[in-house]
Amino acid sequence: MKQKHHDYQLVPYPKIRRWLALTYHSVQHTPMMHGLIEADVTRARAFLREQKAKTGETLSFTAFLIACLAKAVDEHKAVQAFRKGRKHLILFEEVDVYTLIDRDVAGQDLPMPYIVRAANRKTVREIHQEIRAAQGQDVEKVLKGGVLSLPDLLFRPFYSVFSWIGRRYPQVWKKYVGTVGITAVGMFGKGAGWGIPPALPTLMITVGGIGEKPVLVNGQIVMRDYLSLTISFDHDIIDGAPAARFTKRLKDLIESGYGLFDSTVESDLAGAEGTIMESERPSASFAS
Repeated sequence: MKQKHHDYQLVPYPKIRRWLALTYHSVQHTPMMHGLIEADVTRARAFLREQKAKTGETLSFTAFLIACLAKAVDEHKAVQAFRKGRKHLILFEEVDVYTLIDRDVAGQDLPMPYIVRAANRKTVREIHQEIRAAQGQDVEKVLKGGVLSLPDLLFRPFYSVFSWIGRRYPQVWKKYVGTVGITAVGMFGKGAGWGIPPALPTLMITVGGIGEKPVLVNGQIVMRDYLSLTISFDHDIIDGAPAARFTKRLKDLIESGYGLFDSTVESDLAGAEGTIMESERPSASFAS
């Protein structure tokens, strides 16, 4: 319940936020490696606009990115490896994508965790429909039971035990946090921009803003839409070379409009390989 004072308001700190804060603090010493890239999403956005004009349906851009992520991980499974004890890694066949879906809880927009299971075996439309169904779920049913039903004083001991079990049995991590994650910050503003996520025990993609950039195509300057992405790896698991190969594949999938059905929208870059000015070619930089 909100309490008003003459110079401030006292508002509840939601339980889901308290739980997320605990999980972030528990992995803050994970050695992360971050890659900041830009991907040309002109073709994908053109298809989504065309799809809406034809059918009235707004296909989820997040679903498209999840499909691209799952495909890239499926081809480079080492990026979603989990440690099992000190001497072994587990590489799961399925790509379970952890994401956050904004829901209204007691008048506040709060991020609710959701996992798209086996996303590498689903189409963009199937993922889109699953996300829309999750957004329509009864929030009370989602919150009822599970860890959020625990008293606050049991959060930390529970998570300590959960982490201990997860390090020995990665299947537990997979069940509750997926094998990779994606979160969006760019939807809250316009223009390009990157975000750096908290350390997590898995591969994390942070979706930033979209900005226009001039590119030389077939001798003409055209404006293209570029999406800012931060790709974060656990450096205990992945080194620079495999991280770069995965990043290149993910970028190629996004720029080709992977999974967007039989799009009739032709890429302006088709047949124009090598004509983009080097000064305008998006690059990736990795920092650990």
